[in-house]
Amino acid sequence: MTAAPLEPVDAAMALIQRARTIAVVGISSDVTRPSYEVAEYLIAVGYTVYLVNPLEEGPILGLPVYDSVVELPERVDIVDVFRRPEHVPPVVEDAIEARAGAVWMQLRIVNDEAAARAHEAGLEVVMDRCTKIDHARLTGP
Repeated sequence: MTAAPLEPVDAAMALIQRARTIAVVGISSDVTRPSYEVAEYLIAVGYTVYLVNPLEEGPILGLPVYDSVVELPERVDIVDVFRRPEHVPPVVEDAIEARAGAVWMQLRIVNDEAAARAHEAGLEVVMDRCTKIDHARLTGP
């Protein structure tokens, strides 16, 4: 008996699967905030995570907090955005300047103009999805 073929992996799932470095933009030191929970998860499952928020002082989760993506010590695969939709365009510009691989807007974050700008600059774009949820789907229960 042959095994059933695997279902195709969508682009967001493929991105989270191959990524190694993730910048969490909009990190909060408040442990009840989604940005904190997701960053903690991503660190725990083995990603190299950089924290970005010019309004927060580090360390958070034992890591320094940077003012922008362009200040990070290495190029990141994903810029994981925890900012309101209207605040996404400057994050996209920062990601483009930093030569990031992708911009990933978290659940309920949709900005079509920022997504188009990122796409035009050659970045992959994901909107309205959670890196933690998608990663957990890859690894199973």
